[in-house]
Amino acid sequence: MRFFICALSCFLLCASTTLAQYTFTGYVAAERVDADIYLSVVEDYRKISGVYPEQILAKTQADSTGFFSFSGNNLSLENKIYRIHIDTCSDDIQATTHFDGHCINSKEIIFIANNSTAVFLPFSFDNEMFCRVISKDERASAFLRIDSLKHDMRFAFGSYRSEANRKLNSKKWFTIFQNYGEQLQEPLAELYSYAFLSDRTHNLYAYYLEDLKTNSYYNELLLRLQEKYPNAPYTRQYESELAADRFLVASEKPAANNLWFYLAGILALVSLAVNIYLFRRIARLKQRSVSEESTLSEQEKKVLELILANKTNKEIASLLFVSVSTVKTHINNLYKKLKVTSREEVKQLFPQGVQFQPGV
Repeated sequence: MRFFICALSCFLLCASTTLAQYTFTGYVAAERVDADIYLSVVEDYRKISGVYPEQILAKTQADSTGFFSFSGNNLSLENKIYRIHIDTCSDDIQATTHFDGHCINSKEIIFIANNSTAVFLPFSFDNEMFCRVISKDERASAFLRIDSLKHDMRFAFGSYRSEANRKLNSKKWFTIFQNYGEQLQEPLAELYSYAFLSDRTHNLYAYYLEDLKTNSYYNELLLRLQEKYPNAPYTRQYESELAADRFLVASEKPAANNLWFYLAGILALVSLAVNIYLFRRIARLKQRSVSEESTLSEQEKKVLELILANKTNKEIASLLFVSVSTVKTHINNLYKKLKVTSREEVKQLFPQGVQFQPGV
């Protein structure tokens, strides 16, 4: 019986192009024969993997041998991303188990197809389901080959966890994924790699932003998408994300420059405020000293000149032929009239010294 079904699947695979309809057939494991099998179309490449009810196109169940089939002519004529997943969750718990799009009770396979694509999903060599894609269009199995690269990359990163190893492998695997995707000549397969490398929750995201600054690959991928899928949601989504990430990258350096600019501006304002304060203070002191000078007696003016000449009280008394106590009296009067309390403040009032004309 199984041989007959396999032969029938191969026949449908070969005849589908002439019938102009899609045929997606395969097998599920015996323990999942009673589970529901879903066909979904993925138009948001950030939701390639998962269980999203809004993406579901059809539902079926396998027969007693595990064989299932989806067929018809209602799919898009251009390539899109499709997912087949089998779900063992009951209807009453799906709302909670599928809340974030991921379910441990679901197994899936993702492939590229259109309305005339025939895909057969047999068991793998180690008897695993959803691990092989057989199709006349090799691009249908591109996602599985990219998943194999992901596995190799994870092994390379995990072999030695150091910063040097991370940087070396980041550059290496970015180049491998980009070159491989381009060789497939299918931009949707490149988007699968891009979604993986640019995932904001991924350790490679920081390197992706650095790579975006200098690598022309991302612009070239946009051109390939616009040429092959000008009106597809994938193209619009990629274009929007690329623009947003480029804005993020472009704003990093100016942000640092702006910080220094603001700091320099603040320092300049502080310096200007200090200079204005000092200028006004000096002006006030000079104005006050000039006004107070006119009230000094002749003897006090002489004492002032000698203080500015750094003479001691004893020296001033000797030069003026008066006692030291008299000098102290003159100095106290001088302080009161000039509104100062020390010789240092007197010197600050007259930094250039002072000369009085006779009789003034």
